[in-house]
Amino acid sequence: MLRRLRSVVEWAPRALLAVGAMLLGGFITAIIVSGQERRWLEVLGGAAAGLLAVTIYETRRAYKLMAWLRGPLDRDAPRDAGFWGELGYRIERALREKDRATLLERGRVAQFLTAIEASPNGVLLLDAHEQIEWCNSVAADHFGLDPQRDRQQRITNLVRAPAFVAYLQSGDYREAVHINSGPGRRTVTVLVRPYGDGQKLLLSQDVTERERAEGMRRDFVANVSHEIRTPLTVLAGFVETMASLPLTEAERERVLALMSQQTDRMQALVSDLLTLAQLEGSPRPAPDRWVSLSSLFQRVSVDAIALSGGRHRITTTGGDDAEIAGSDAELQSALGNLVTNAVRYTPDKGRIEVLWHWREDGAGVIDVVDNGSGIAREHLPRLTERFYRADSSRSRETGGTGLGLSIVKHVIQRHGGEIEVESELGKGSRFRLVLPSARVRRVDRAGSASLQDVDSQVS
Repeated sequence: MLRRLRSVVEWAPRALLAVGAMLLGGFITAIIVSGQERRWLEVLGGAAAGLLAVTIYETRRAYKLMAWLRGPLDRDAPRDAGFWGELGYRIERALREKDRATLLERGRVAQFLTAIEASPNGVLLLDAHEQIEWCNSVAADHFGLDPQRDRQQRITNLVRAPAFVAYLQSGDYREAVHINSGPGRRTVTVLVRPYGDGQKLLLSQDVTERERAEGMRRDFVANVSHEIRTPLTVLAGFVETMASLPLTEAERERVLALMSQQTDRMQALVSDLLTLAQLEGSPRPAPDRWVSLSSLFQRVSVDAIALSGGRHRITTTGGDDAEIAGSDAELQSALGNLVTNAVRYTPDKGRIEVLWHWREDGAGVIDVVDNGSGIAREHLPRLTERFYRADSSRSRETGGTGLGLSIVKHVIQRHGGEIEVESELGKGSRFRLVLPSARVRRVDRAGSASLQDVDSQVS
């Protein structure tokens, strides 16, 4: 009811103006022909002329409004009075409100896309024809795409992995698919979620490191099982032999010696595994606990001499003016592993040197050098992997567990450093521990005895 009343109120002035124009036109015509016999046809023509004048006036104002509507709508509407002015104002207001709503919606979309862009996972939108509508930088990196250039391109023309194409065309998206894609042939999982009218949302995630870690875990379990199963098999055989066969005293002592050897091997393996677990699960060593390098060299040398039994010449040089910030036990374990390996793999009468020197940038370097049989170049990159052996048969003969260099790598990395290996077959090896300047410092040893070389000569 109110709407109808408002419509009547808005149109009443226009109707009154038209009626008034008709009456005025008829009145003027009646005056003009007053001297003669009045003819109603002329009076009616005058009324029509007045109505025509009003119509022309209103049409002109309507054309002004139409001209504004056809042009750029960022200009203001015609500021006429009456109906056409009101109509122009209302249209202008509706357009401005729509523009504001559009800007607000664009802002929300931009904010949403920015949030997706910050996602660690890849997000890619496909239309009903499997053409790329949008993708974030992570998805572009996963699939080797260009976020701008490749828009509106069919995804299967750009990502040709057979597993991906078959997955996309199958229509069964309950499980993700693994593909090798992008630079470096990384492993990427892709999950598709349909939405809208045939559109698709692709979610991707780089699982290369996860797959590598899973592979390392499987290898680790397999290696541990193998390393433990071998001595256990030997022990079980010896136990069965002692239980079922009458042995002489000499045979019994030999069997017990071999059993003790296998037991020691398992104990060493378990000890190294526990050491690795502790290194991986504990916080980094404190940077304010200083270890005397001369004392460390002294203890490692004593252990090496005992292991060598006089078969090698072992010397330590330098380190009397240095201290290392970190864990005394870990540093001794790392350096002890390097020196022990040198003793095990260096022939009798060989030379083993433990050296310290400063670098110009303030870093410190510990070198363990031997003139043993050396290591082939192809083995060097993998030496610090768990259970990796350049010569597995020889390693087992010397009592190694295959975990020593892995422990060394973990220890030196926990102290902010790195391990470097140089070796050549027939010419020996050099294992270098590089410690950053933040972990080493010079100390004044004036008046104190400097570290002397510790030699163990073959008699």
